[in-house]
Amino acid sequence: MTPAEATVAAGAAAAASKSPVWSDSGDAPFEDVDATPVYARGKKDRKKGKSSGGNETFEIIKTVFFALLIAFVLRVLLFQPFTIPSASMEPNLYEGDYIVVSKWSYGYSKHAIPFSPPVFDGRVFAREPERGDIVVFKLPRDNQTDYIKRLIGLPGDRVQMINNVLHINGQPVRDLVISGDDASTMFGMPVITARETLPEGKTFTIQDFGPGNVADDTDVFEVPEGHYFMMGDNRDNSVDSRFDQNANGVGLVPAENLIGKAEIILFSWKPGASLWNPLSWSKVRPSRFFTILN
Repeated sequence: MTPAEATVAAGAAAAASKSPVWSDSGDAPFEDVDATPVYARGKKDRKKGKSSGGNETFEIIKTVFFALLIAFVLRVLLFQPFTIPSASMEPNLYEGDYIVVSKWSYGYSKHAIPFSPPVFDGRVFAREPERGDIVVFKLPRDNQTDYIKRLIGLPGDRVQMINNVLHINGQPVRDLVISGDDASTMFGMPVITARETLPEGKTFTIQDFGPGNVADDTDVFEVPEGHYFMMGDNRDNSVDSRFDQNANGVGLVPAENLIGKAEIILFSWKPGASLWNPLSWSKVRPSRFFTILN
């Protein structure tokens, strides 16, 4: 080989050892990532982008699922919110009060779960409620409607109204009128407010329209084992255990129907207000926010 031929051969070998130079048409073959032409890399990146988008969608679905699961567990085991729909618990609860109920207070029954599925009978981790508790329960005649009343009669008690005075086990419950003044209902009936003290010493405020109303004199109600006697604090404007289920009343409430104990008024607004209507926000009752219930 002549010196000239040797020089040409060496130059060809050196050129072969270098990375190829691609043309704008991409007509050279490519074998590795670093050597991939720009247009080809773009295609691969788009494929990766589709895969990444799929992963993000899956992560969003997973996050939403776990958030709903946590909310469900909290609602079943710990707290549940309720809105007061009527005036039957005035002067302590007003229509439009938004309350929180503790679910663990009395243990759990099927009614602690949304739609009350028949997963078990009775109560688990059951604890006895106390006389005077404000209780949310399922209406016994349909086991679907949520009701809220005050627990007055325990199993074994005898409860009776005599001349507008509550009697428990033959003894009148002490009450003290604290207001009977200018307030009146829309029908012109005077509103009497009183402090009532139950046998165990719990004291709370009630209101009624005075003697002579439909549930001011009743028969004796004997509360059987596993049941409770409920009354509204607005005594003459409450459908409660004084009225039989056959007369569209509440009747005696089975222990299984208890949902929980009302603990606090979270916030409150007057009828007609709506979270979605800013013009109605003037109807909120700030003075009732975070009120502990007695």
